[in-house]
Order: sequence, then C-alpha cells, then structure tokens
Amino acid sequence: MLSHEPDFTHSSLPEPHHGRTKTILRQHPEIRGLIGKNPVTFWLALGIVTLQIAVAYLVRAQPWWVVIAVAYLVGAFANHTLFVVIHECTHKLVFRRTTPNILAGLLANLPLAVPASVSFAKYHLKHHTYQGVYELDGDLPSRWEARLVGRSPWRKALWLALFPVVEGLRPLRLKEIPFWDGWLVVNTIVQLAFDVAVFLVLGPAALAYLVLSLFFGIGLHPVGARWIQRHFLVGSEEQETYSYYGPLNRIALNVGYHNEHHDFPSVPWNRLPDIRRAAPESYEVLKHHMSWTRLLFRFLFDPEITLYSRMVRTNRDAGAEPEAPVAG
Repeated sequence: MLSHEPDFTHSSLPEPHHGRTKTILRQHPEIRGLIGKNPVTFWLALGIVTLQIAVAYLVRAQPWWVVIAVAYLVGAFANHTLFVVIHECTHKLVFRRTTPNILAGLLANLPLAVPASVSFAKYHLKHHTYQGVYELDGDLPSRWEARLVGRSPWRKALWLALFPVVEGLRPLRLKEIPFWDGWLVVNTIVQLAFDVAVFLVLGPAALAYLVLSLFFGIGLHPVGARWIQRHFLVGSEEQETYSYYGPLNRIALNVGYHNEHHDFPSVPWNRLPDIRRAAPESYEVLKHHMSWTRLLFRFLFDPEITLYSRMVRTNRDAGAEPEAPVAG
C-alpha cells in the first residue's frame, strides 16, 4: 500500500564527500599542504568572549528593548562565531592535542549560556561519518519536527527561533550515541558556574543578553539561515550539501564553505577558500548560496521547502569518515 505521508528524500548512494575528496586529491595533491592547525583561532575566541562579557556589562542596566536589540545586532554575530570556534575545536584544528582543543571549546562556550561544546563535538563527528543516517546524524530534523512544522511560515519561524531547544532534544532520538561522559560533566559544571557568576555580578539583564544572543545566533536571524544552507535540498533534489560564498563569511570564519569543509575536514577555516581556488572544476559546478538573508526568507515562505527537504540513507557504510584519505 502506498503512503501519501511526506518524507525525506531517500538515497541509496554513498554520501558525496568521501569520493569527491579522493578525486580532488588525485587531481590536486597540493591540497594536502592546506591541512594543519590554526592556533590564532584561540585568540579570536578569547577576544570574542571578552567582547561578550563587556557588552553584557554595558547592557546590565539598560531597558529590555535595548538588551534585545543589542543581542540581535551584536550578540548574535558574536555567539555565532563562537559556535564556529567550537566547530574548529571539534575537528582539532586549533591545537595539536585533544585536551587543549576541548578546553578552548569550553572557553568559547562561556557566552553561549548553555553547555554545548562537548555534546556538539560528539554528535557533529557522527554527522561527518554517517551523513544522512537517521539514527546517527543529529543534524537531521526528527520526523516529529517535520510533521509538526509542515509548510507553515509561522511554524517554520517558531522552529528556527527555538532551534537551541530543538537541537537539545535530538539526542533523545540518537540512542546509539552515549550522551553523558566526563567532559560533558565538566562542560556543564563550568557553564553553570559562569552563568551564576554573570547573574550575581552583572545582574539578570546581562545573563538575558547572553541567552538572547544564543537564540538569535543560531535561530531566527540571517546567520541562523546557516542551518538551512548546509544540507537542505534547496534548488536540487540530488545535491545534499551546499556552500555559502557571501560576505558574512568574513565574520563567520568561512563557515559557509561547507562542501569544502566536508570534503577536507582537516583544513582549518582560514584555508577553506584555498580549496575552492585550487579545485574550481569541482566546486563551481555545485549549486551554492550567496545570501543567508535571502535564504532565510525563502525557507520561511516557500511551501516546497520543509524540514523533510533533506537527504537520508540507510547504508551506514556509505558515510565513511573522510579524514583518512587526507592524512598522509
């Protein structure tokens, strides 16, 4: 019996990145020279954390509308960039050893108000290895999300506005991945201590600024459209990863270069554009986005784009970890 219920797009093919990595390296072996670490990322993180604490101090006695406005216009961009720093730490692209990367991630996490760096690392690496596998890829929306949101613009807007909450619920689906570990306990304790200190020393408005910066930075905001840009099937029913080449990459540490990142996850953010320049024949043929703002409005008001606009696969061997081919 045929089902008329909407569903994700299903693929029997391997995820595209592992094969493209090998092809590009055969044609451009010099790309191996881009692999490495960028410790400057740590100092960027320290500067942005300091900035966020300073702004929280400045708005501590301001009216609530000022707190909200500053969080949207300043804090969202800052916290979004700190998420990118956590992403770099996840792939060990800041320091050579694991522990310093984890500690740098804990530092970048502080203005985000909720403990996220350790759990993000755990689920994000699975996303790379098992892209599109529903039981293991935390980047995929849950089916209950897709059914609930549907095609409604206001429900899409609410889903994106509450995206930190939605992401926090997804581990309930990913039962094969253990949630708690020692570093997550440390992440939770450090973050709660920081939040309490902000509340007691700077006041509730300062903490509210940080929380709002979190929700705007990965939510209903132009930079929040990055969550749509990466893997939503917009403009193609076959291409499952998209890059963004617009101007906000300058303050978002090139996080828009998502095809390049999935192909070469051992290359730090400052060298991702070099991959595209080195292998233009592999990337210029791919559909991409030039505006997060335009994509945000298209997602909200195009009824053909829903949370089901994602590619899924059941073959777990299809998503081989792409680190190995580029490590030599």
